[in-house]
Amino acid sequence: MAFPGQKQCSLAILLPLIILAVGISQVWSRKLMNDDEASMEERYEEWIIKHGKVYNNDEEKQKRFLIFKSNVEYIESFNAGGDKSYKLGINHLTDITVEELKASLNGFKRPQRGSTPPTPFKYANVESVPSSIDWRNKGAVTSVKNQGFCGSCWAFSAVAAVEGIHAITTGQLVSLSEQQVVSCDIHGRDEGCNGGYMEGAFQYIWKNGGINSDANYPYNATDATCNATAEAFEVAQIKGYEMVPANNESEVVKALAHQPLAVAIQASSLHFQFYSGGIFDETCGYELDHGVTAVGYGTNEAGTDYWIVKNSWGTEWGEGGYIRMKRGIGAGLGLCGIAMDASYPTA
Repeated sequence: MAFPGQKQCSLAILLPLIILAVGISQVWSRKLMNDDEASMEERYEEWIIKHGKVYNNDEEKQKRFLIFKSNVEYIESFNAGGDKSYKLGINHLTDITVEELKASLNGFKRPQRGSTPPTPFKYANVESVPSSIDWRNKGAVTSVKNQGFCGSCWAFSAVAAVEGIHAITTGQLVSLSEQQVVSCDIHGRDEGCNGGYMEGAFQYIWKNGGINSDANYPYNATDATCNATAEAFEVAQIKGYEMVPANNESEVVKALAHQPLAVAIQASSLHFQFYSGGIFDETCGYELDHGVTAVGYGTNEAGTDYWIVKNSWGTEWGEGGYIRMKRGIGAGLGLCGIAMDASYPTA
């Protein structure tokens, strides 16, 4: 039997112990949070050094840190979820938001429906195509390039397609000049770092009589004034361009079996921004905003069909600058709209 005095004595002893335990728990929680914050800051500093980042002031650096932290947490949470066909990874774009990515890098501007006349499609009657093709292995794809913070994806997409058909028809793989297209193709809808569309670039190259090499007219990621002397020196020529019939992945396969294609996709998502490997199958919409180049297609061991797509965000993004995107998703538009606006140069 407990006496009242004993009960009061026990409470008097337990209460301070409870308060002490709660206090210790809070201290450890704060310590863990501080350690996590310190660890993230250390990772951020290492990332800054690795990528040579320079900020205007401490305020800008802190702002970028918070974005970096949020993105890293998202990446790690996604990967920890497992059971995905692809992974995300920290890359050189980890200190910017999706909105900044779209404003700075995604420069595809699709013409209004009906504003461009239909073209022939010379591969319409193709009946047999290989089960897979990779134009990288056939010497028709140059090394991955980096457009920098300039909305010139459309120029890189088109130029890569021209590099491909030039290599296929001449046997010579030459890195051609995106800067020429960015700086000199300014009399139509194309606006350099402010965006454009691949068919406009093809039209410019065709009417100009060709395009110079990247070595002769190097890229600088700006809307620099057109170098008329360099523009007049043509290393590769095309005879025009053709559109692949829209919203039909089978037709895209027909054309891609014969040459690399300029394609447009919707790429403004964290999943695309931080894609690091695997077969991308995320639902991403059909608001086309980014020009890339389809350089092949295939099927993995699990039987999943995919496109091989060359991006222009450098080799630190994706699989060495490439992404494998799920093919044959059941909608004619293709994943991220990849079958909505595909085209190729003719030679």
